Amino acid sequence: MKLSERRKRILTAIVETFIQTGEPVGSKMLSSRLDFQVSSATIRGDMAWLFEMGYLEQPHTSAGRVPSHLGYRVYIDSLMQCQPLTQEERDEIDSLFNVKNPDPDKLLEDAAEALSNYTQCATVTSSITPKTVRVRRVEIIGAGHGTVVILIIATNGVIKNKVCRVDFVVTSELLDFFNKFANARLVGKSLDSITSKYIGSVSITLGEYSRIFTPLLAAIFELCKEINDGQYYLSGGTKLLEYSELSQLVRDMLLLLERRDQLQSLFYPDARNFKILIGKENNSMELSNASVVSTHYDIQNQPAGMVGIIGPVRMEYAKIIPHLEYFAKTLGELLSETFEVEE
Repeated sequence: MKLSERRKRILTAIVETFIQTGEPVGSKMLSSRLDFQVSSATIRGDMAWLFEMGYLEQPHTSAGRVPSHLGYRVYIDSLMQCQPLTQEERDEIDSLFNVKNPDPDKLLEDAAEALSNYTQCATVTSSITPKTVRVRRVEIIGAGHGTVVILIIATNGVIKNKVCRVDFVVTSELLDFFNKFANARLVGKSLDSITSKYIGSVSITLGEYSRIFTPLLAAIFELCKEINDGQYYLSGGTKLLEYSELSQLVRDMLLLLERRDQLQSLFYPDARNFKILIGKENNSMELSNASVVSTHYDIQNQPAGMVGIIGPVRMEYAKIIPHLEYFAKTLGELLSETFEVEE
């Protein structure tokens, strides 16, 4: 049955009151918060109807009502009114990114921490590596008689390195040979084309040097794969401990948040759209009493990554959504200045 305008306004008032107070909402409290005149009997009747239709729930210890997950969904989809950010709020978010020449990886990590502190929820930031990204340079640096540092620089500005132990004496001649060899075969290649099969074929061309240099090629493959897989940063997981409604599931939630592969399905089915999953809408039982709010950020008008918030169902969506949108927009703009994505 379709909601009447009066019942929409009553449901809106119940949701927003419960978000603010965390306490079940009774008819007396509700009547003081409504911006229109209506009798107490009408309020009680409408609350009873909303309860019967599944928009409200009644905690067994209280005579008041709380929004159900269905009630939240209706509120978010058709009743909520987000207010544009004030200049002061935009300035506050801008100040979180007050950095010069940021490293892309460090920027994503810092963004997750800043957003967590700002929202008092767990946050995730991640990047998607465009298929146009290629290897810009490979560098092998001696770090002792039997140790080298492998450095991979990609065209999107990401730099990865790895320390490797080798079973040969590191000399300048060997380093010069391998640097020329690796750069000749890897520079300019897209990251997703550097497969284990390709590395194997490159190793064969080393001839008599194959045995000693194959471990270095394997490490190069691992670094290229790491860049190609993108970055993933989680911050503020322990902040979920502060919400009593999450207390029974918080341990399992924290374990889930550490498993990147399982969270990808929450964030990426439609990376270009703002996404809100409420409670049981999440595929994971661990998040059955939590909400996931996420959006994408762009680099050069292409989806480049995701920013997400994980918190209680009772979060201030009308406030969080415009803040998250502006946060993601600002992050994308800053990364656009930092990344050099080749066509």
